[in-house]
Amino acid sequence: MIKINKLKKLYGDRIVLDIPSLEIKKGEHIILIGHNGSGKSTFLRILAGTENKTEGDVHTDGQIYYLPQQSLPFNKSVKGNILYCLDGKRKDKQELCEKMLVAFKLKHLENKNAKTLSGGECQRLALARVLCKKGDIILLDEPSSAADSKGRELINKLICEYCEKTGCTLVMTTHTGEYPSLKNLRIIELCDGKIKADTKEDKGYDA
Repeated sequence: MIKINKLKKLYGDRIVLDIPSLEIKKGEHIILIGHNGSGKSTFLRILAGTENKTEGDVHTDGQIYYLPQQSLPFNKSVKGNILYCLDGKRKDKQELCEKMLVAFKLKHLENKNAKTLSGGECQRLALARVLCKKGDIILLDEPSSAADSKGRELINKLICEYCEKTGCTLVMTTHTGEYPSLKNLRIIELCDGKIKADTKEDKGYDA
């Protein structure tokens, strides 16, 4: 669950976020839309705890995993990047890593240094590093912005599968107008840091 009360974020004299009240229930899936500079990424960073708010209260309940727009890979192989994010016994980690490599279509790149990946490949790897573990709240900042149409379709499908399997709460931004077909879906539009629209749109899990 996420509860926000009288949230404000200022950069100097400029108000970039002004959200008097917002509640996101457990298991809800939020798609944040809005033009560049509307406050989407700032909002996610505040939820993730990587940026301080200026005023107000933000309450989050549970384990949070956050994928920023620019998520740089570790200086390891593609496989090593995923293994680094996993906990547990070696055998279990290897098995899960193998599943992630196949699901994200990275198997043929598993031994390649992740620093040499293309933008779309790097984005799939970054998302795999987030979705390889079970989180209560998943924050994704334009997770398919560098992908082509097939890549976006795959990413949206994998996000749907993860949400269905884990029952997580999702908050995701998009600038393409494309997003996963999710249950418990709400479209929240930000404009100049304020909520312009908040609409429920239950589409089902058929990405």
